[in-house]
Amino acid sequence: MTQDDIILMADASGLSFYGMGKDREKFIYYLDAFASLVSKHEREACETAVEDIARKYQQQHHPSAETIADECAAAIRARGNT
Repeated sequence: MTQDDIILMADASGLSFYGMGKDREKFIYYLDAFASLVSKHEREACETAVEDIARKYQQQHHPSAETIADECAAAIRARGNT
């Protein structure tokens, strides 16, 4: 997610109204930091959901489904490195 994307979402939510004053740069800095935390939390939630699915299929001895779920979890983790 780029800083422009974050600002567009803040605009869409009405949040950017609060950052229109003289401290615009400070507002954008903290908005970016907040967006990073939200993104990290969402990635972790997705990873957990996929890992839960992998565990379910592993218990049912479906190795191909487990491999797919593991690959999905790895792809979600990789998004955090971009």
